[in-house]
Amino acid sequence: MKELVEVIARALVEHPDEVVVTQTESSSSMKIELKVAPSDMGKVIGRQGRIAKAIRSVVKAAASREDKRVIVDIVQ
Repeated sequence: MKELVEVIARALVEHPDEVVVTQTESSSSMKIELKVAPSDMGKVIGRQGRIAKAIRSVVKAAASREDKRVIVDIVQ
């Protein structure tokens, strides 16, 4: 899941080298934190959060194969 979020985020931003993705896992859930450059924050979130929702939807669909709950947070 971490790699999936990283590939999507790097494709969206102007500074792909500043994309940092961390993954924390428990028995039935997974938390993924996405950190990008401050100037790229708007590109990752999108208008009214549409791009962020799309990223979460794609990750949720990929995680359904493994029967895990995934939370994607975009942090500064």
